[in-house]
Amino acid sequence: MSLNKLSLGTFEVHGLRDGFFHLDGGAMFGVVPKVLWEKTFEADSLNRIKLGLNSILVDTGEKTILVDTGIGKNLRKKIYEYYSVEQEPGLKGALEQIGYASQDVDFVINTHLHFDHCGGNTTQNNEGEFIPAFPNARYIIQKGEWNNALDPGPRDKPSYDKNSFLPLDLHGQLNLVEGDTEVTPGVQVELAEGHTSSHQLVRVKSGAKTLYFMGDMIPTASHVHLPYVMSYDLYPVKTLKNKEKFLQKALQNQWILALNHDPQHYFGTISKTKKKYEFNPLSGSGSS
Repeated sequence: MSLNKLSLGTFEVHGLRDGFFHLDGGAMFGVVPKVLWEKTFEADSLNRIKLGLNSILVDTGEKTILVDTGIGKNLRKKIYEYYSVEQEPGLKGALEQIGYASQDVDFVINTHLHFDHCGGNTTQNNEGEFIPAFPNARYIIQKGEWNNALDPGPRDKPSYDKNSFLPLDLHGQLNLVEGDTEVTPGVQVELAEGHTSSHQLVRVKSGAKTLYFMGDMIPTASHVHLPYVMSYDLYPVKTLKNKEKFLQKALQNQWILALNHDPQHYFGTISKTKKKYEFNPLSGSGSS
């Protein structure tokens, strides 16, 4: 059974899920033909595959950090229908199930600002206004990503919903960072260009153990294979180069990876057979 909670040194890390959605399988695997990728993902009649909307919650004992907030509940109805979104109980419900409330979160880190990664950043009040969903949190976003989201190009404009991030600035909860930055002791963001120009990973380190939340650089277990790069990536060659460098270090240092879109697994490690990387899920008694 896939592990949804692990101890990382003195930290606790929980795998959470806002739900599931469905994306075109060809777009998720780029130049890799369907005859190969369908060995790990079954496509529906519309050629879509089911993906997770995964987050992690890191409790350091001093601070509580939430990484990515899923698709949320604020988009137009037709978007949820188009992607066949499944949200039960959703991210807020998943937090409550492990004993946390929205008010307990000190930092929210967005790997980037596409709607399926930051949709839960905000909620609507009784007047219908969009406000931060985590009232005591500072939201950590790369400055370059913020600027691109404010004025996206025609190719990626549909991926951004300003109601998910503009209220953070209006309510004084926005922290823009540039490049690799420590958020709180043991938690750091690291620039990893490719999916977007300012996409970031999240490194969590306590004692001798290190975990990386991969965002869309390695969204699922299948994407550890080097050629498996999404067509959604704005700079796929950069993704490939950064992924190869990262996997070499992950293998050497026995890092744990947390996956953003895998529908089954939250956490795993990397091994290599001949010239091919493999993802090895961490398993345990907890339910996913």
